[in-house]
Amino acid sequence: MKCALRGLATALRPSSLNPATMISLRNCLLTLLVFGSVLLASAAELPDPKLTEYWTPQPPVVSSPEGGVPSDAIVLFDGTNLDEWLITRENDEGEKVMQPANWVLEDGAMIVPPRVKNSPSSDVTSVQAFGDIQLHLEWRAPVVTDPSKVSQQRGNSGIFFMNRYEVQVLDCYENLSYVNGMTASIYKQQVPLANVCRPPGEWQTYDIFFVAPKFEPDGTLLEKAHITVVHNGVVVLLNAPIYGPTEYRGQPSYKFHTPRQPLRLQDHNNPVAYRNIWVRELDLN
Repeated sequence: MKCALRGLATALRPSSLNPATMISLRNCLLTLLVFGSVLLASAAELPDPKLTEYWTPQPPVVSSPEGGVPSDAIVLFDGTNLDEWLITRENDEGEKVMQPANWVLEDGAMIVPPRVKNSPSSDVTSVQAFGDIQLHLEWRAPVVTDPSKVSQQRGNSGIFFMNRYEVQVLDCYENLSYVNGMTASIYKQQVPLANVCRPPGEWQTYDIFFVAPKFEPDGTLLEKAHITVVHNGVVVLLNAPIYGPTEYRGQPSYKFHTPRQPLRLQDHNNPVAYRNIWVRELDLN
């Protein structure tokens, strides 16, 4: 090694280099000096990373115990009572009035009640009104043994955001239906990316993120509602647009409404059960 270094040093002595080699070495050294100067100048001109950092306002701290309810959630049903829900009925004068919900309480669940012939639907609406929200709930479709009950006749219910935009609840386990009306669809509007249904009689989860529509003061639609649906842990709709209130016949069309409206759970004359219902209000403005 020492011999090699000595040889290199000898080779680089000015007396041992011819003029062409000297010129080449000089040019290399000049290039290195220029390149180094450019690097130093560039480093000196880099912006301070602190200029793109901001520390306030800090987001609120939310605790979320495993399998529990987030600390900032509003609990709409914990299995003990129906205080957060109402039904609409007509009084003797024909006026619509709100009354306490009449759904069946059983084993920590609220269940669509049996309907007497010609009796009105018992849809329940939340006492509180909401705008942009995260909704968590669990639902269970009943076991149906009648082979004639198919498609929309099995485990049919629905979750209406702002009392008008429906996410379908339906037993689609080995039960085909029209795809824009199947489980986790935006009814008659958006088809889910997958069928994640469990067998009837088993509990299922919905985690839904709903962004309310925005209107101009004159009632003109400014921005459609959007929704993300997670069914049994699987994303089946991702920021999907909603084209207007749910319609059974015809095309949906937006009509102005106030920015906060109640949730509604549908009585479709099927004993669908719900439990563990909570919402988080989202400040998306």
